[in-house]
Amino acid sequence: MDMKICVLAGGRSTERNVSISSGTRITQALREAGHQATFVDLFLGYDLSGVDDVNDVFADANLIDGLAISDAVLTDDDINALRTDGSTELFGPGVLEIAKAADIVYLALHGGDGENGKVQAYLDLNNIRYTGSGALASGLTMNKVFSKKIMLESGIPTAKFKEALRKDGTHQQMPFDFPMIVKPTSGGSSVGMTIAHNAAELEAGLAEAFRFDPSAIVEEFITGREFSLGVVNGQALPAIEIKVHDGWYDFEHKFQPGHTDFITPPEDLDDSIHQQMKDIAQDTMRALDLQNYARVDFFVTPDDQLYVIEANNLPGMTPLSLLPQEAEAAGIKYPELVDSIVRGKMDLYDQGLAI
Repeated sequence: MDMKICVLAGGRSTERNVSISSGTRITQALREAGHQATFVDLFLGYDLSGVDDVNDVFADANLIDGLAISDAVLTDDDINALRTDGSTELFGPGVLEIAKAADIVYLALHGGDGENGKVQAYLDLNNIRYTGSGALASGLTMNKVFSKKIMLESGIPTAKFKEALRKDGTHQQMPFDFPMIVKPTSGGSSVGMTIAHNAAELEAGLAEAFRFDPSAIVEEFITGREFSLGVVNGQALPAIEIKVHDGWYDFEHKFQPGHTDFITPPEDLDDSIHQQMKDIAQDTMRALDLQNYARVDFFVTPDDQLYVIEANNLPGMTPLSLLPQEAEAAGIKYPELVDSIVRGKMDLYDQGLAI
């Protein structure tokens, strides 16, 4: 069955530009798969003033031409300036009407209010179907402190950590040695993330993280190879290894070409370790109550110990994003991938299993 699909992207997150790139590609792929998909910016909305029937909007993809992902980290002021009516409401004009008219909403949102469960809860309250996980699972997964506590309680291996709060200042003691990873508790795409090798760098790292979140998570540094592994409708995809040319896998390395090599299926990885990674990814999804699709990131140490870095409940779908590359390695083309995500979540709704 071909469907009317509202692809929600953009929004008010620091990852707004990444989301728009994902949403553009998703919309194109869904239309290629035969669906009536239209792109809608969550924050800027859609002008319905000249539309007689809201269902007519699905005839047009409504895409932005020539989009490139900027390296700029958008502030609230930057994003607010995009809205001509002066409003800062998350849902722009016409969004709710289009979402209600759709058979399902494809959430192409990243970071902030796109992934933390707020949008999901609002859609739930309006009886609107959407892709990905539910509000509670999304909120828990987005919060790295909560999600790591759940992982540890569930026996999932992850690095030692401590939460640091903005109200306690930047001069804080940690229960493990340098180097340390410092990042905002609720965020993604490595925005606000730093590596601290000494006390001065820890203070600077906390100050940077506190720019984006009143809470930061500080983790012990794990040395090893970095991998990511997606799970779609219960199927674990081949892992992908991330090899940066220099530095570490920050925002630029994730979304600008030429900085990172992505290898899938990974080379020189023992089959048993690869299978263990797939099993742990499935276990992580169950522990966090994630549904439909997600991505779990890993470190593998030189002695083959696995550590979950974090889970991502709405993985990026840009040209350089990891999940589509993993699917490609499994023989799943991009249009087939997004179509399977939509149909997989519709099946959960139809069975009364969507949570």
